[in-house]
Amino acid sequence: MKGSSVSVSRSAASKSATSRSTSSAGGFVDARAIPPDRPVSGRIGTDQEDQGLGIFVRPKVLDFQARVREKKKVSRRLVLIRTGVVVVVMALIAGLAWLLFLSPVFRLQTDKIDVSGGNAWVSNDRVVSIVANQGDRSLLLISTNGVEQEISGMAGVTDAKVRKSFPHGLEVTFDAQEPTAVFKDAQRKLTAVDRQGRVLNTVSKPVEGVPVIQVTTVKRAQQDQAVRQTLRILSTMPEAMRHSVTKVTAKTQDSITTELDQGKHVIIWGDGSDLKLKQAVVDKIINDPSKIGDKHQLDVSAPLRPIVK
Repeated sequence: MKGSSVSVSRSAASKSATSRSTSSAGGFVDARAIPPDRPVSGRIGTDQEDQGLGIFVRPKVLDFQARVREKKKVSRRLVLIRTGVVVVVMALIAGLAWLLFLSPVFRLQTDKIDVSGGNAWVSNDRVVSIVANQGDRSLLLISTNGVEQEISGMAGVTDAKVRKSFPHGLEVTFDAQEPTAVFKDAQRKLTAVDRQGRVLNTVSKPVEGVPVIQVTTVKRAQQDQAVRQTLRILSTMPEAMRHSVTKVTAKTQDSITTELDQGKHVIIWGDGSDLKLKQAVVDKIINDPSKIGDKHQLDVSAPLRPIVK
């Protein structure tokens, strides 16, 4: 009876230990209570063994050569994709550049050039011929500043504005001046010039209201300082006064003289310095009978000390 009792007690203890050593899924196992003679699979849990998550699960064997081949394949694919993207982008850029700069879409057409501001001395057609030198170029390649400078550099033009009129035209407005003087050379040939001495046109007879300057040749006159100073003085005169000039003499650049109204007044300007002050003095004296009196000559070569004779 005693032996049987001991055996039952041991069996109960074993069952108790066994019940403590096992756990349900998600439970805990007390490793101290696991008998040392229990199989490993029993010690790590039936669920883990079934799922192949035990300590002694056979590791996966990797094929490194296949792995290398796979990486190379991916790399080649990326290279091809990137190359394709670059080619597409470059093709789009080239196409856009052709469309904007080389195609007829924005190409300048000469019949679409609109010019205004001309006069008898600087015609609109002359300006059109200058602008037409741009050729069949895209408006996007044409510099409006460059065209403005080219037009302003023409004889008789003081200012120019150019605006693009998409898709094929240009709008040009400019200020054309009247001749500042007419050169009469030794051959009695008459040439109208602007304030810088640039030739506007040849004329058959003197132009009403435009002073005549006697010169030997037009080319020499354009380089003569006395003539250049004379043109500067004439260009700063009020239009009414300039139109009343009937004679101009300039033996030297310091002795420029103009006759007004067939000699009614003779103005000695000296050189082309202090023109605003000289002009103010002339206006004040010749328009004030109490100052000019019955005198005809006014010397303003020294404007602060004018001399009336």
